[in-house]
Amino acid sequence: MIGKVFWTAVLCALVFVPGARGQSAYQVAVLKYRGGGDYYANPTSVPNLVAFANKNLGTSIDTEVPYVDAGSPEIINYPWVHMTGHGNVVFTAEDAANLRGYLLGGGFLHISDNYGLDKFVRKEMKRVFPELEFTEVPFGHPIYHQAFDFPNGLPKIHEHDKKAPQGLGLFWEGRLVCFYDVECDLGDGWEDPDVHKDSEETRQKALRMGANMLQYVLMGFRD
Repeated sequence: MIGKVFWTAVLCALVFVPGARGQSAYQVAVLKYRGGGDYYANPTSVPNLVAFANKNLGTSIDTEVPYVDAGSPEIINYPWVHMTGHGNVVFTAEDAANLRGYLLGGGFLHISDNYGLDKFVRKEMKRVFPELEFTEVPFGHPIYHQAFDFPNGLPKIHEHDKKAPQGLGLFWEGRLVCFYDVECDLGDGWEDPDVHKDSEETRQKALRMGANMLQYVLMGFRD
């Protein structure tokens, strides 16, 4: 496995140097995985989030949002990777090792349960971090208090099983490396307005929470 120091150096070189991508200082991606689940769900979500962040936070994120395979070495090009879907997820041993190296080296994974993903993704993330458990991210954590303040944690965007929304995390040596929204569906809230016909207030809550995540990862606010 590629060493942590190498991963960190590459991420810094590709991502945190303004102008490394010409006009765009950063690029984010959507995770492509095996197993048959629809990793491609919500195609307008992340592009809309990027546009919102660029407008409201002054970020310079590339508006092109590619898919990146879980096992691809290209994942190091993206400091923030989004994962969603409704169905089965399978990580090979190589996928799991690649994701682990990426996250230990400074990358960040956001998982949004689009309903039906939960029982599969928990099992597969155990292959990535067998020693870690998802725990609730405290409401006082910086991810909830960036440009937009969420003192009560995640907003409720879509109803799944009539449960409260939860922001779960995997913490490595105190650092949040994976944020998982459950019973919330942030990704749906980022979609084009005519897809789910959410109220503008609900959609703004989703976009603001997503922008907080991007600011937390991209602009040096990580603990």
